[in-house]
Amino acid sequence: MNSTLQFTIARKHFIIICILVLAVVAALAAYRGSIPAETERHGVPEFAEVESGKSIVLSEFDPNELDAGQWMALGFSEKQAATILKYRQVVGGTFTSKEQFKKCYAVSDSRYEELEPYLLLPEKGTSAVRNAGFSYKPGRSNFSSKKTITIPGKFNPDTYSQQDWEKLGFSGKQASAILKYRSYLGGSFISKEKFKECFIISEENYARLEPYLILPEKGTATNAASGGRNGFSRSEARNTVATKISEFDPNLLDMQGWIGLGFSEKQANVIMNYRQRILKGSFKTKEDIRNCFVISEQKFAELEPFIHLNPENIGKRNGSAGNQGQISGPATDFSKVDINEITADQLIEFGFDERAARNYVSFRKKLGGFAAKNQVFESYDIDRELAQKLIDISPLNLSKVERYTLAEAPESWLKTHPYFRYSADKIIYYRLSNSDEKKIWKLVNAKPEYLAKMKLYLK
Repeated sequence: MNSTLQFTIARKHFIIICILVLAVVAALAAYRGSIPAETERHGVPEFAEVESGKSIVLSEFDPNELDAGQWMALGFSEKQAATILKYRQVVGGTFTSKEQFKKCYAVSDSRYEELEPYLLLPEKGTSAVRNAGFSYKPGRSNFSSKKTITIPGKFNPDTYSQQDWEKLGFSGKQASAILKYRSYLGGSFISKEKFKECFIISEENYARLEPYLILPEKGTATNAASGGRNGFSRSEARNTVATKISEFDPNLLDMQGWIGLGFSEKQANVIMNYRQRILKGSFKTKEDIRNCFVISEQKFAELEPFIHLNPENIGKRNGSAGNQGQISGPATDFSKVDINEITADQLIEFGFDERAARNYVSFRKKLGGFAAKNQVFESYDIDRELAQKLIDISPLNLSKVERYTLAEAPESWLKTHPYFRYSADKIIYYRLSNSDEKKIWKLVNAKPEYLAKMKLYLK
C-alpha cells in the first residue's frame, strides 16, 4: 500500500516538473522570437550615404552652430542629422575638436574626408578645452544661442556685406560663409533657388527671408550663358545696372576707374596686370580689351561704344594709371613657368588673390608636387576660371614629384599626405604581412575615386 502511494506521489511530481520545463521552454522561445524586433529598434543603426544629384558647395563652418536642417543641406539624411545632434549633446553640447567630431558614427570616413578641411575646429582638443567644465543639460546648450533673424525690408543679397548679414542676425562665421558661397557663384546669388542652396541658411530662415529677397525665382538662360566665359560675369551683370558710362580711354584708367565702370577690385586688378604685363603697358585695339578674360562678351558689348583709344596715349605710361594697382618688375611669361615651380607672387601677378595663392603653394607642398594639372582645382578657395587659364598656359613638369611604392612609402609620408592619410594606418598594418600591392589595396578597400588619386603618387 505504501509503495503504491509513493509511486503515485512520484508520478505527480514528475508530471509537475515536466509541465514546468515545458513552460520555461515556451517562454524562452517566445522571448527569442521577440529579439529581432528589439534589435531593430535599439541596435546600432546602419547609415547609407545620401546620394545627391548635385554637388554641395562647401565653405568653412562651425559644426556647433548647425541645426538638423543645415546638416541635411550638407547631404546627411534626417536620421543621420538627428544622430549628430544627439552625439553633440552627449559630448557636452559642443564639439571641441575635429578628432571628436570624427568619432560620430553617423559621419562616415568618406564624408569626414570631404568636410574636414572646412571644419572650424582644432585638430585635437586641448587640455584647456577638456577642463573647461562642459556639462550638458536638456534644453540648454554651452554655446551661444542663435539670434532671431530681423529683416528691415526688401533687399538684394548681392549687395550685402559681412556687417549687413550680421545685422540680420547671422553670426560672424555664418556671414563669412554666406559671402564665400556668393563669391563661389561668381559674385551674385543669381536667383532665390541658388540662394536657398547655401547650406548655412536653414529652411526656417530661408522661409523668413524669401519674401524680401530681390532676386528672380530661378536663374534665367541669360544668367547661365553669361557665366560661361569667366567667374566674374554674374557680378558684372549686377553692376551694369547701376553704372552710368561715358566715353573713356582704357589706357588712362587706373584701378578706381575700372571699378567705376562696374568691375570688382579683383577684376580691376586683373585688367591692370593684363594691360601692363601682357600688352606691355597699353591697349592697342578694342580687340585687346575684348581678349581680357575677366571682361565677358556681355560687358564688352556694353563698354565698346564708349571706348576711345587715343593714339597719343598708346605706348605711354600715364602717371596715375601706371603707378596705381600695378606690380613693378619684369613681366612673367607664364607659358614658361612650371605649375610645380610657380611662386605665390607669380600667382598674384596672374590674378589670384593672396589667400588663394598661399593655399595653392601650401597644397602643392603637402602633395609633394602636382602629378596632374586638374589637381590645381582642389586647392582651397581657388578661382576656377583663373585656374583653368593657368593650366591651359603653363606646363607641368613631373620629374620632381615624390613617388613611392606602397611597400617602401615612409610612415610619416603616408600619414601626412592629403590623399593617403585617412588610409595610412590600414596600409601600414596590412603591408606588414603582405608584399603583394594588389592584395594590400583589396584589404584597404578604398573607394575608387580615392584609389585613383593615391595611385598618382605610386611608382
